[in-house]
Amino acid sequence: MGMEKVSGERKKRRVRQKKKKLSVVQKLYDTCREVFADCGPGVVPSVEGIERLKHILNGITTSDVGVSPNMPYFKVKETSTFPKITYLHLSQCDKFSIGIFLLPPSGVLPLHNHPQMTVFSKLLFGTMHIKAYDWVDDGATVSTPEADLSKGEVTPVSVRLAKLKVNSAFTAPCNTSILYPTDGGNMHCFTAITSCAVLDVLGPPYCDPEGRHCQYYRTHPFTCFSVDDKKLPDGEKIEDHAWLEEIDKPASLSVVAAMYNGPKIVEK
Repeated sequence: MGMEKVSGERKKRRVRQKKKKLSVVQKLYDTCREVFADCGPGVVPSVEGIERLKHILNGITTSDVGVSPNMPYFKVKETSTFPKITYLHLSQCDKFSIGIFLLPPSGVLPLHNHPQMTVFSKLLFGTMHIKAYDWVDDGATVSTPEADLSKGEVTPVSVRLAKLKVNSAFTAPCNTSILYPTDGGNMHCFTAITSCAVLDVLGPPYCDPEGRHCQYYRTHPFTCFSVDDKKLPDGEKIEDHAWLEEIDKPASLSVVAAMYNGPKIVEK
C-alpha cells in the first residue's frame, strides 16, 4: 500500500508539472479562443475578456516569444526608402490572429485602419512613436478642391475628418494598448525610434472578402480645407484634428514574412 501511495503521488506531481510547463504563447492562444469565441466583426469582447488578455499580454517578455534586438532583421543597410519590416506569424483563424512586427530603427508602418476590429498591441522592446486617430463624424466623406502644384491645377480630393487620440513615444516595458472598432485610435501609424518588436492580437483579422481591407491614409491639416458644415465644437483644438485621404498602399512600405522560431502553439 505504501509503494502504491508513493507511485500515485508521483503521477499527480507529473501532471502538475505538465500543466506548469504550458507556454505563455499557448496561454495567449487558448485565452484568445475563449475571449473571441462569441465575437465577430464590430463586436467588442466582454470587459472580463479584455482584462484577461491584457493581463497575459502585459506579462509577456521577449524570451516568451523568442525575439531579441540582436536578430538579423534589425540590421539596416543605408537606403533612400523606409527600411524593411518583418512579420512573424504565430496563429490565425477566422476569429483572431496573433503575430509580431519587427521594426528596425526608422521603420514605419504608415497610417492605416482596423475595420470592425479590436486590436491588442504589446511593445516587447524598443522605443516607438505612435500617432492614432478616430473618426469624428457620421462616416461621410467630403470632396474638396486641392491644388496640384506639379500640374498647376486644382483637383477634387475626398477626405474625412478625424480626431487625434494618441501622439506619443512609448518605451518598453509598457502596458498593452487597445484600439476598438470606433474608439481608442483605430487608425494608427507606428514609427520605430529604436529597434522594436510589437506583438499584435487582432480580433477578427483582416479579410478582404468580408470587407476588412487594410486601408492606408494621407493626413491633411484641418486648415487645408474649408467645409461649411464641418466646424469644431467649442474647446476643441485645430491641431488635434486632421483630414484623412484614402490612398493606395505606399510603394515604400515593405513587410516580409519570416519564420517564427519561438515556443510553438498547439492550435485546436
